[in-house]
Amino acid sequence: MSSRILWSHIALLIVITAALSLALGPYNAAAQQRGQGQAPPAQEAPRTPQASAPIDLTGWWVSIVTEDWRFRMVTPPKGDYASVPINNEGRRVADTWDLAKDDASGNQCKPFGAAGIMRMPGRLHITWQDPNSLKIETDAGTQTRLLHFGEGQPPAGEPTWQGYSAATWEGRPQRGGGGRGGPNLGPAAPPQGGSLKVVTTRMRPGYLRKNGVPYSENTVLTEYFDRHSDYGSEWFTVTTIVNDPKYLTDEFITSTHFRKEPDGSKFSPSPCQTDRPVK
Repeated sequence: MSSRILWSHIALLIVITAALSLALGPYNAAAQQRGQGQAPPAQEAPRTPQASAPIDLTGWWVSIVTEDWRFRMVTPPKGDYASVPINNEGRRVADTWDLAKDDASGNQCKPFGAAGIMRMPGRLHITWQDPNSLKIETDAGTQTRLLHFGEGQPPAGEPTWQGYSAATWEGRPQRGGGGRGGPNLGPAAPPQGGSLKVVTTRMRPGYLRKNGVPYSENTVLTEYFDRHSDYGSEWFTVTTIVNDPKYLTDEFITSTHFRKEPDGSKFSPSPCQTDRPVK
């Protein structure tokens, strides 16, 4: 190939390259501007605990007593501590229980504190107070529990009957067990979607049972709420775990069942009151 032909080919390639560059220049510039100037996709705002709830616990509920009838429906005699893993100090304190003394000192609500209230026969009304706080109102003792999602340490202040409850949603299998560690006599269908876990601290000392079985100010109360359907009705079961190194030798675990009601027509708030123990 002569040098003249070679240089002709080179010149032709240069012309073609320049033409392509001129033709594609505006497209490349626009693409570059889009890549540099386009804002990243907006981050979706975090969903509130109310919006992200895997189960719905709101509504009107009634407790169904399928176990521990003699401890829940009536006040058992002093000294009847069956199934509670009570230690010697707890037994000593329980043996000093005096209903008249509690009434006179304004401590009628001792059995209605957070570690005992869910075992009371009666009704509940559960609502969202705000997107981060679930509220449980009881007609027994006219108590109100607030379950706080996404908050840090409990605020400073004096302990209260219902203490401070920190709540989280979680997915986990349903827990079994009856009221005294026996078989679950209530509904046993699988939970719907997940559980509500609640850890409560900063409680005033109270009673696990109406006959003076104590829990202390050091108690840590852990609860798991599971929603399920059975027998043509809607239910939730709360598994309650009481840890109290002062008065108990081991965890005290109970399982309590609630059935949903259509409305609040049977909800009847009453003050804290303990009947005289059976003889």
